This record gives sequence, C-alpha cells and structure tokens, in this order.
Amino acid sequence: MSIQHVFCEQGLLAQQLDGYTPRQPQIEMALAIEKTIADKGQCVVEAGTGTGKTFAYLAPLLLSKHKSIISTGSKALQEQLYHRDLPTLQKALKATKTTALLKGRANYLCTYRLSQHVAHVPSDDPDIMHQLAMVAKFATETDSGDLADCVGIEEDAKVLPYVNSTSDNCLGKDCPDFQTCYIRKARLKAIDADLVVINHHLFFADMAVKDSGFAELMPTADNYIFDEAHQLPQIASDYFGESLSTKQLSDLIKDIRLIYRSDIPDMLQLGKTLNKLETSVADLRISFGADGGRGDWRVALADKLVCDALHRVISDLDFLYQVLKTCLDRSDKIEHPFERVLKFKGQLERAFDVSQSGYSYWYETTRRFISVHITPLDVSSKFKEIVEKTQASFVFTSATLSVDDSLSHFNASLGLQPLHQSIVASPFDYEQQAMLCLPRYLPESRDDLMPHTLVKIAKQVIDAAKGRTFLLFTSYRVMHLVYEGLSTALEYPIFMQGQSSKRIILEQFVRHGNAVLLGTASFWEGVDVRGNALSCVMIDKLPFASPDDPLLQARMKDAEMQGKEPFSTIQLPQAVISLKQGVGRLIRDNADKGVLVICDNRLVTRKYGQTFLKSLPAMKRTRSLETATKFLENIK
Repeated sequence: MSIQHVFCEQGLLAQQLDGYTPRQPQIEMALAIEKTIADKGQCVVEAGTGTGKTFAYLAPLLLSKHKSIISTGSKALQEQLYHRDLPTLQKALKATKTTALLKGRANYLCTYRLSQHVAHVPSDDPDIMHQLAMVAKFATETDSGDLADCVGIEEDAKVLPYVNSTSDNCLGKDCPDFQTCYIRKARLKAIDADLVVINHHLFFADMAVKDSGFAELMPTADNYIFDEAHQLPQIASDYFGESLSTKQLSDLIKDIRLIYRSDIPDMLQLGKTLNKLETSVADLRISFGADGGRGDWRVALADKLVCDALHRVISDLDFLYQVLKTCLDRSDKIEHPFERVLKFKGQLERAFDVSQSGYSYWYETTRRFISVHITPLDVSSKFKEIVEKTQASFVFTSATLSVDDSLSHFNASLGLQPLHQSIVASPFDYEQQAMLCLPRYLPESRDDLMPHTLVKIAKQVIDAAKGRTFLLFTSYRVMHLVYEGLSTALEYPIFMQGQSSKRIILEQFVRHGNAVLLGTASFWEGVDVRGNALSCVMIDKLPFASPDDPLLQARMKDAEMQGKEPFSTIQLPQAVISLKQGVGRLIRDNADKGVLVICDNRLVTRKYGQTFLKSLPAMKRTRSLETATKFLENIK
C-alpha cells in the first residue's frame, strides 16, 4: 500500500474519516518520512499547526515492517496519540501492528510501597490519608497500574511519593511483588510490541542508563520519531548531566523511618539519627535564604555558611551509614537504603569538585528543597553518538523548530545531518483568521508601571473578546500582580496557574466558554483549546531566559570562547522558539479566529525584533489597540 493511497482524495483516510480533505504538505511530509525509514537516515520537519503531522508520521510507521518508537514531549500528547490518533489510523489502514504505551516509573503504582504505607499510615495529613484510601481502592480495579487512571489523584497529589517508586528506592528482583509489578508488565508488553509510544524523558533516562531494565527495549527499534522535538536539546542536557536534590534525601529518610517503625522500633538510635539528618538537610536549605531561584554553585561554595551546612549533612549521613550497618542483620529491608545512603554521601562529596570544563555548575532552590546540577553545555556530540550507535532511522518534528526560516540552530544543537529537512507552512489562512497587535505607548518591559499597563490593556481585550483570553507571562511576580488588578474588575471567571492542577484549570476554562486564564511557562506549549473558548492571547514580554540564570550565563560564556556571538547563538533562538509556542495557542483549526497582543516595545525598537516577527505566522498587524478590539468584537 502506498502513502498516496492513504492520503489521496479517494484514499483510505477519505473513506474512513468524516470531513477529511487531502493536504499536499501532509502528503509531502509522509513521503519524506517513508523515504527516511527506507534509507535509515535522518529527517527534520517543522510542520505548522494544522498540517496533520501526527498522521503524516504514523502512516509510514504503520506501513513499515519494522519496530518503531514514537517519543513525545508531554504525557498529555503521549496519551492522545496512543488512545485517540493511533487507533483511528490503525482502523483506517486496517493495520495489525501491536502497540504499547510506556511511561516513566513514577507514573505506575508500586503495590509493595502501597501495602507498606497502608499498614503504617505515613502521615497525619488528612489529604494523604484520604488519597491513600483512593489509591488502595484503585489497586483492586486496575490492569495497567497507570496512576493517571486513578480518579481524583492529580499529577501533583501529595500521596504520589508514597505509592510510586523511583530508580533509587525500587527493589528490582528482590521485591516481593516483582512478578506482578506494573512497571515490569508495561516493559514486557513494550518489548513485544511493534510500535511503542514513550516520552522524551523516558528515552533519555534509558540512554543515560538511569532507569535499569528499560535498556532492553531500546536497541530493538528500527525507527525513532520525536514529536515536539524542540524540547530535545534541553531535556538531553538534563539527563546527560548529574543532579542531586535534598528532596531525594528527604524521601530516603521517610523510607528508612518506615522500616524503623515497622521492623525495628526498639532501635532508638536509628530514630534519633534520622531526626538529626532531617534537621541538617533543612538547615542546608535555610543557608540559601528564603527566596527561591537559581544560582551559580561555584559562588555558593565560596560561602562558609553553605559549606558548613553541607559538611554537617555529609557527617550526619556518614553517622546514619554506621548505624544502619549495625541494623543489617535485624531487617532484610535495610540493605537497599543502606546502599542509597552510601551513594548520596559520594554524590555530596563530589559536589565540592567544580573543576570540569564544558559543564555548568548551578543550583535551584524551591520553598522546601535545594537541587544541585552539573549540566553539559553542549549535547550534540553525545546525541550524535546515540543516533549512530542505533543504526536506525530518526525523524524530528514540531511546529516550532526554525529560527529566521532556518533549521540550522536545531540541527547543530543535536549534531544532526538530515538527508531531508523542510519547513511546512500551516494551511490556516492567518491573514483572515488572526491579527497581531503591538500596542503603542508602552513603558519599557522592566518599568514599575508595566504591571499597571498590562492590567489596563488586558481589561480592554478581555471585554472585547467577552472573556475567552489567555494571558501568558514570563514571570510569576508579574502574573500575580496582574491577577490582583483583574480579579475584582472582571465580570468573567478568572483562573490562575497554581490554583489547581493544569488539567483541572484547563477543563474549567473550556467548560465556562468565556473565562480568562493566567499562566507562565508551562501554559506556553502543549495546550490545545479549539473553537470558541479562546479568542485572544496576550503575552507580557518576549520570553528571553533570565540573564541571571547560571546555566544560560555558562552557555553564553562557552559560545564566546568559541568565537560565536552569545546573544544571537544562544539567547535569541531560545526566545524565538518559546514565543512561537505561545503564539501557537491561538489558532488551532480552520474556523478559529483571534487576536495576539504582545506588550513588548523591543519588537519594534530593536533590530532583533525583526527576527521574532519573521518567525511568526503571516497575520494582519496593527499598532492600534482599538483596531484589535474591533476585530475581537466582530468574532461571532
């Protein structure tokens, strides 16, 4: 069966799908992927929103005789692909390939940890106790063990660390529930399947040998497709580096405390040692001050307060190791955490060595935890090595890969040498469907008056759009200020990131049909609101990464040493891709209409503004807010 026969006017898709019409860019993309699979080559395609890229890569894979792996950027797309798009196309093509969905281990229920925590309730927090009961009920009904199917348990539920496992605390073959383990079952199913849907984090976790047991799946694949491929360079650098977090240490303390209470409650010294370590871990976080954020780890190590706090954690870990040694013959559960303590001690001691070149040493603090990261500045040679070793075909696609009409930035970041590369324009009529407004008389983006101005503009566009607006921000601080300014002044429902899980907020936004949603980075991509619920996207400023970010600073310094211009090779391409993602929320199908408002003078006053504008779809443009509000008022 040929690709043309699938996509043509009287083809299989036209026969099976209501309203299907052939799209030349989709056919060209599918043909290029078919050839890439045959040649075991590399293919890079930027496919604008509405191209139909999912079917364009699924069809050649389903027609191929070989094993394929599709990797997506988010769990939401992974599930949509597996539960909706893949069955639709399989039915249309009458394809008989076996398929499997495989997620990272944190997504699956660990029955061993659940039974431990049900027997010894881990907390007096009523939320955790209630959620534990919900998961226990789910455990009696599930076949897959996928916690996404557990009703009432969201992605950020407090109970999750108690009922899933990490590569640190998984007992592997020593686990009493090994034969019935859901992760093991999912992996065995994936090994037997012809087509497996995974996500980027899982791909790199395997490649970095961080998740034992998954490695046997990867070498057997002949074709790899990466959707939302613009995320790959960042995710790769996270996995090819090393990181450790006081959250992992806190989880370890919880696990040992559970064994202490259930198996050796008379070992009082162990209880006291755990309390002491818990205090020194909390003190280490306090030594960084109250504010969250990122910083240079080398600078942090120059602070005596931080160094002393770090030495105390190492010393208390060492003492815990000695105490656990005396408990080894008291409980067979001690051996695994005993090894973890030794591993953590080694990692913390290595954190003092910041001498390797080609890496950024940085830390990040949240309200309760601190994590230390050693991140490679360039992943292209490592990724190129992986691609060559597999001897498979590789396809990379996304709606946002190009900068200034060129794919060279993306190709260079991963060391790719594609046989085929193309930029496929969206079939949407942006000239008729959308308008870009760059309002006049704005203060500078860092000006104290800016939040007040944003509230004023937002009120006007929200009124004109009758709600139905996304407000996207580059900072939490400005988002909260604008929320305060709008919350009492609007007649429409208003939601803000952080009030609930992302999924629930989006469902509420769509259900109301005339709501307003405020979000930061995680709402800039992977959010699909079609039809009437969204008519306006307003962006507070160009999404340049913070100049204080130590990882960005290290990358720019590295570019400078190579004789490159740091701004145009590092900062600008990242910001252009992020802006394109934000803009992509607006027009999702042929019937959508909407206005994009970008409140940043630099699009007009700086030379690089042209690079941003050239990278956006060809929509009508105006400097007049009045013209934009009229366009919104006329949307039926």
